[in-house]
Amino acid sequence: MAKPLRTAISGIFFVTTITDNRRRLFQADATAKLFLETLQHYRSEGLYKLYAFVVMPDHVHLLLTTEDLPKSMRHIKAGFSRRMARKLPVWQRGYADHPVRNRQEFETRKAYIHQNPVRARLADRAEDYPYSSAHRIGT
Repeated sequence: MAKPLRTAISGIFFVTTITDNRRRLFQADATAKLFLETLQHYRSEGLYKLYAFVVMPDHVHLLLTTEDLPKSMRHIKAGFSRRMARKLPVWQRGYADHPVRNRQEFETRKAYIHQNPVRARLADRAEDYPYSSAHRIGT
């Protein structure tokens, strides 16, 4: 698989990363919580500013600002993989990213992230899904 061309490394991004073979790793409560701990760890180190997130059973969506997107994603994915201590691959190679260019696009992406568990019928309301930034807003 060819590496995607990155035209921007800094700014606000909507990012999606998928588990290897779409394995439903985050269906397990402990695994989802471990990913959230990893995400918060690198956030507290100042690697990025996190605006919204959702951890779905087989993928993750993030809305963040960073000075170096490839570095941030390497830390998130590799950091979680190390914490998992699995011999099998955890992630599909690469990730999809979309630069966010204006406030309307930011709000649209944030709403998409928060509504993802509702569309997938994992929760009746976005606020009810525990592995999302919407959960913290609603509680």
